This record gives sequence, structure tokens and C-alpha cells, in this order.
Amino acid sequence: MTTITPRRDSLVVRRPGPPELDPVRAHRRRRALELSLAVAVPLLLVLLWQLAATRAWIDDRVYPAPSTILADGWDRAAAGDLWPDVWATLKRVLAGYAIGTGAGYALGLLMGSLPLVRAALEPLLDALYVVPKLALLPVFLNMFGLGEGPQVALVAATVFFFVWISTMSAVIAVPAGHRDAGRVFGASPWQMFRHVLLPASLPQVLVGARIAAGVAVLVIVASEQIAATNGLGHLIFDSRALFQNDVMFVGIVCVAALGVLFSELIRLVGRLLTPWAPRDRGRGQS
Repeated sequence: MTTITPRRDSLVVRRPGPPELDPVRAHRRRRALELSLAVAVPLLLVLLWQLAATRAWIDDRVYPAPSTILADGWDRAAAGDLWPDVWATLKRVLAGYAIGTGAGYALGLLMGSLPLVRAALEPLLDALYVVPKLALLPVFLNMFGLGEGPQVALVAATVFFFVWISTMSAVIAVPAGHRDAGRVFGASPWQMFRHVLLPASLPQVLVGARIAAGVAVLVIVASEQIAATNGLGHLIFDSRALFQNDVMFVGIVCVAALGVLFSELIRLVGRLLTPWAPRDRGRGQS
């Protein structure tokens, strides 16, 4: 940290601190501190949970100890009983996410670029956006019947709105000076999109895509509890009905891991696609 020392003659002496003298080392220390906190806080909570279960501070029949959950999850995975549910949830999320992202990005780009299209469609889409997406599950069941169709459609509808809103807002927010510069240089519509709209809007679009990734996992788990015969959501709901709370928590842990991995994957893709954009974490400030 930089220190400023006042002197009697009113001069201010600025002395460089450690970040200025050795920015690389300061960044590594900051990053090590962030990683330590990221690991220590969840680990501390898990240890507290384990202690509470073993000391009978909580009912371990309702809240099994983490060691019990880990052992049961390992046994189910080794026996091959866990992976079919994980794969069922994963393929629904990936299919719905791909469809929703593609449709949301295309329409968001179109509405952000063309004011007349935005004026025609935005009120309708705003009205549909506020409808709880689980309320659409009966509609999708009527349209697609039982099976994978309703689950994938529900995820796609949920993801669509997040990506559409972020894309449209990002395109609208592109500074007019960027567009004017493209016109001055005689850019074609494709060149305007490739060299102006895409680079300027993509960071915000990817933020919406990351939010949509987490919400997609939430929606599919809720949907599988209502209208599915497999998947992690069905596993959680079914084991709770049978009072198999250790299995229920195995499903919850798998959902949490799936959500984190999916979100981090989108973050990584965003960093690769937008190296010019500032990172949202992991970079210390000096």
C-alpha cells in the first residue's frame, strides 16, 4: 500500500508500497489469499456440520454427516447407480441450454440492431418473461408428451430470456461512435457485426450466458421432481419420499457440483472469446 507522509514544509512525499515495488509478488499473494478463503470457508462449514452430526447436536437421521454422504455417494458411483441420473440431467441441461442460447442470442442481436423489430416484439416478450417458467411445464407436456421434450423445452425457454435480454441490452449499449466509425470506413452489415457489434457486446452477452447456466440447472432439477422418472431432481425427490436422506444429500451435492462446473465452463469460454474484457475475479488490484 502506498504511504503518503506529510512534512512540515507542506510537501507530500509519496513512498511506493509493496504492490508498486513488486506487483507480480503482490498479485500472487492476493491470489493465494483469495484461494485460501475460497477453500477455507466451505471446508469450515463442512467440518462444523460433521461435528454437529457426530456430537448429536443435530439429528443425523435428518441431516446425515458429510462423511456418511460421501461414503454413500462413493458406493453409489462405484456400483454405477449414480451416473445414469447424472447423465440424464446433464444431457437435458446441455440440449436446452444450446437451443435457448442460440435463439436468445439471434433474437437479441436482431432486436438490438433494428428498433422496429424491438418495438414490435419487446412488449410480448416482456410479458412472457415474468411468467414463472415452471408454470409452462404443463404446456410443454401437452405439446411434447412425456419424455425428454418437456424437460429440454423448459430449460431452453428459461435460458432464452436471460440470453435475449443480455444480448439486446449489450447491442443497444454499443456506443454510437463505434457504429459511426464503421460506417465511415464503409463497413458492410456483416463487417459491422463482426468488427463492431460482436466485440463490443460479447462480454455482457457472456455474463448473461453464465447466469443462464446456473438457472438452467435449477430449473431442470425442479422439473425432474415433477415430471421425470430419472435425473438428479427425481433422485432427490424420490429419496426424500422414502426417507433416504443420505441419498437425497448425495443428489444435492451432485447438483451443486454440476452447477459450479457448468458455470465455470462458461466463464472459461468467456475468457477465451473475450481476452480484451476485464476479468470479474482472480485478478488482484495493485
